Amino acid sequence: MSKHGIKKVVLAYSGGLDTSIILKWLQTEYGAEVVTFTADLGQGEEIEPARAKALAAGVKPENIFIEDVREEFVRDYVFPMFRANTVYEGQYLLGTSIARPLIAKKQIDIARQTGADAVSHGATGKGNDQVRFELGYYALEPDIHVIAPWREWDFKSREALLDFAEKHQIQITKDKRGEAPFSVDANLLHSSSEGKVLEDPAVEAPEFVHMRTISPEAAPDEPTIITMDFEGGDPVAIDGVRMSPATLLTRLNQLGHDNGIGRLDLVENRFVGMKSRGVYETPGGTILLAAHRGMESITLDRGSMHLKDELMPRYASLIYNGFWFAPEREMLQAAIDLSQKHVTGQVRVKLYKGNVSVIGRTSPWSLYDQDLVTFEEGRVAYDHRDAAGFIKLNALRLRVQARRDRRTGG
Repeated sequence: MSKHGIKKVVLAYSGGLDTSIILKWLQTEYGAEVVTFTADLGQGEEIEPARAKALAAGVKPENIFIEDVREEFVRDYVFPMFRANTVYEGQYLLGTSIARPLIAKKQIDIARQTGADAVSHGATGKGNDQVRFELGYYALEPDIHVIAPWREWDFKSREALLDFAEKHQIQITKDKRGEAPFSVDANLLHSSSEGKVLEDPAVEAPEFVHMRTISPEAAPDEPTIITMDFEGGDPVAIDGVRMSPATLLTRLNQLGHDNGIGRLDLVENRFVGMKSRGVYETPGGTILLAAHRGMESITLDRGSMHLKDELMPRYASLIYNGFWFAPEREMLQAAIDLSQKHVTGQVRVKLYKGNVSVIGRTSPWSLYDQDLVTFEEGRVAYDHRDAAGFIKLNALRLRVQARRDRRTGG
């Protein structure tokens, strides 16, 4: 009988050293049959070698799942998030956070398909990802058994992990023998680098940390100008060429890379309570955020726009903390999506040495009325004298308070 009665477990498997160790640990410690799931999220690395590594570890061919989820990732997760102009703590575009619910969903789908009674991940016990994965699992399959090796096993050091790998003939590349300079997580939306040489927030990140962008100083001396078309709040074309969601984001990433756009050095507050320093690169997302806000600026009325801005921090925290499948996130998403009905049109954007500037916007649903705002006499009747009563009504409470304070000396 396997440990805790677990017979089959679906592992989020990258094919790297850590998840290869976890795979073998699940087999030896739990005595369980392991099913591997490897997702192509646009991380920029070949994922097919994960199949050979899983086979070498004794995983049955029918238990190896490798899937290209780039289109689903951008269409169903990234774009809905960007409809809200989502930014965590004023800067972070949530590139790692938004990928976790999709991986969790796929693992649960595979668990149902294969009859697995457990799922497992490679997140450590200090970070946010353990929370994101497991909240996703439980939201979708409340009785699933979750195995979190980093919280369970007895390995006390990196050396102990490497010894385990050697004992079980898990291949260890030369660079894994020493201290890795930093850890990396990447997908089509961003790359994040943390740890080791980046742990001191007082020290500037070395240039070699950046993988998705050239430095702004090295960017061209001439600006790049593009147009982006939106329909219902989502981008659908660049320079008039319609593209699928993943293809469009890939193109934006290249434009951002070439112009040094999307770098972020951030100290953030993790959900588990500690602060961490990360260096993030989100080239395409940074362009998309600016363009989307530009499109909204002429298609959303003031009340809708301001309410969205008030709701956004709450929405961002839900995603950051792992509550993508929570009812409150879905409620907010419904409101956000409703606001995007008329966010349709074209935005012109200038990219230059790390900066993104909206320089034009047009829409058949535009609320911008030049006759209303012009300093010249327009066709629309606007009586300037009406503003006097508007101002006095808004000033009434201020005047009452000022009179009281003058009377009481307060």
